[in-house]
Amino acid sequence: MTDLRRVADRVEIRAAVERMQGLWEFFVQTVHPGVVRLDGDTATGRAYVAEFGRMRDGSSHQNHAVYHDRYQRTPDGWKFTGRVYEVTYLDNTPLAGSTPRTIAEVRARIAADMEPTA
Repeated sequence: MTDLRRVADRVEIRAAVERMQGLWEFFVQTVHPGVVRLDGDTATGRAYVAEFGRMRDGSSHQNHAVYHDRYQRTPDGWKFTGRVYEVTYLDNTPLAGSTPRTIAEVRARIAADMEPTA
């Protein structure tokens, strides 16, 4: 089954991200730059994505994907004009590992590590 969703503006993007955040126990996404091809004031590009996480319902998710992007130069700099997200590998096998800490513990550790030293 193919699940296609279209979000067209900042409001829709934000709502979609907030909805998805509510579904995850934890989620990790790493994005790796690919090729950008310039053509005057327009460009196309690719970025490679690896994601994994566990949903609050206990199901797991791992994938590899590609963002296919279009950009336009504007007076305010380069802006996205389009993005297609293509999943190239999907694995819903339950993750065998666990998270070593809660998000609150991680944030407290980061805050402590950023305290100035005497």
